[in-house]
Amino acid sequence: MTNDPSHQQIEQEVKNNKIVIFMKGLPQAPQCGFSAKVVEILNTLGQPYKAIDVLSDPSIRNGIKTYSNWPTIPQVYVDGEFVGGCDIVMEMQQRGELEKLVNP
Repeated sequence: MTNDPSHQQIEQEVKNNKIVIFMKGLPQAPQCGFSAKVVEILNTLGQPYKAIDVLSDPSIRNGIKTYSNWPTIPQVYVDGEFVGGCDIVMEMQQRGELEKLVNP
């Protein structure tokens, strides 16, 4: 772990919330189609989640990419673990794996 303040903030959010999505915009008003799709999927799970708008904080927007070593947004974390972006979340939902992950 680095001393990057954004990494410390990201780490706190990931540790303190069961499900976290780092997205463009907010669930009520996503700012990209990929974020909108992931919100749509998360909303079907019946579990609360924390959404963090990376557009409102450039340090988080850049920091999340280096924190996860994943170049794209949105990014989903469950139980402190990086799950993936839109394509991975969609695939997991289609295979029934995402629901098992959040509702063990």
